[in-house]
Amino acid sequence: MPDDRVFNVLFLCTGNSARSILGESILNKDGRGRFRAYSAGSHPKGTVNPFALKILRSFGYPSEGFRSKPWDEFAVPGAPVMDFVFTVCDDAAGEACPVWPGQPMTAHWGIEDPAKIEGTDIQKEAAFVQAFKYLKNRIGIFTNLPLKNLGSMALQNKLHDIGRTEGASGGHFASEKA
Repeated sequence: MPDDRVFNVLFLCTGNSARSILGESILNKDGRGRFRAYSAGSHPKGTVNPFALKILRSFGYPSEGFRSKPWDEFAVPGAPVMDFVFTVCDDAAGEACPVWPGQPMTAHWGIEDPAKIEGTDIQKEAAFVQAFKYLKNRIGIFTNLPLKNLGSMALQNKLHDIGRTEGASGGHFASEKA
């Protein structure tokens, strides 16, 4: 893969309100110039979780302009062609995804849903901080891969390995199921 182009990356989740939004913001900042990140959901909630935006702001990441949207926006003619598609929740990984133009590389980077945490605002915020840190770590590994030096099989294996790093929630990308 040439490394002089910008790669499009789509983070998928069910609700597109928390983890996928975090991934989009982190990669757009940390991978600026090499990657352009997007996010979407299979059943978008329609709003972005305010704790996701608060955590992004607290760590100095973009928190403006995000919206919860369906993944089929990225499977239509004229949509950006994705090079990579990462599911960040187990529910989305198990669903039948659209057929993505360009046949992007896919991997499951599941992380527990911080929006499901019950408790005080401090406990909820702590869950979002943890999800942010897991995603930031995975994105850091990803952005440091020598993309132009890896064959497609080696790259696919590395992408799967990233999904098994600390914080993995399990599950598999739909295309990986036997």
